[in-house]
Amino acid sequence: MRVSPHVTTHTARFPFLFETLVAPDFSLEMAARREGFWPVAGTDEAGRGPLAGPVVAAAVILDPDCIPDGLNDSKQLTAAQRESLFEQIMVTATVSIASTGAATIDATDIRKASLDAMRRAVYGLTIRPQMVLADGRDIPPGLICAGKAVIKGDARSVSIAAASIIAKVTRDRMMARAHLPFPAYGFGFHAGYATAKHRAAIDVHGPCPLHRMSFRPLRKE
Repeated sequence: MRVSPHVTTHTARFPFLFETLVAPDFSLEMAARREGFWPVAGTDEAGRGPLAGPVVAAAVILDPDCIPDGLNDSKQLTAAQRESLFEQIMVTATVSIASTGAATIDATDIRKASLDAMRRAVYGLTIRPQMVLADGRDIPPGLICAGKAVIKGDARSVSIAAASIIAKVTRDRMMARAHLPFPAYGFGFHAGYATAKHRAAIDVHGPCPLHRMSFRPLRKE
């Protein structure tokens, strides 16, 4: 590999180390406002992938004059950062939370269950939004206002990022409580995801009412 004399070998081999990390901002919300849609809510969900527990959605309307610092995709934050931001969001923003349990997920599918939880979270807001920015490729059906799907929205919009944090922290707390009646599965440690210990516990104890029987390896072919 030829390297420019003005670029170190370290830089040439690892250019990603010098890329600017882009944080979510309020530009999508302000664009909607300029088009006459205000207020704007962001919505996101947590828990599409686990073998057990609900999918949890949140909808958040941020106060543009009091946006907490450090909002980002919940997956990019530590548990301590999420907890801190959760508290800040709850006292500065309008928030609504909804969830869909394992039985409904099995009766429909995870995509429909997630979108319905997002719709119900939006519907539960005490301030009616005029625009909803939804993380992903789909707009939740049945919204009470205009909607826009935003791919990788939790990395682009602070409203969606805030919703992702609320949904993630809420679901983690729900699964920590689920550990009490079902201690054999370790829900408080893996939140229902398909870890090796979780799968081993299912092999030993079988599934419990919180498990999604339509998910592999629980699904009977």
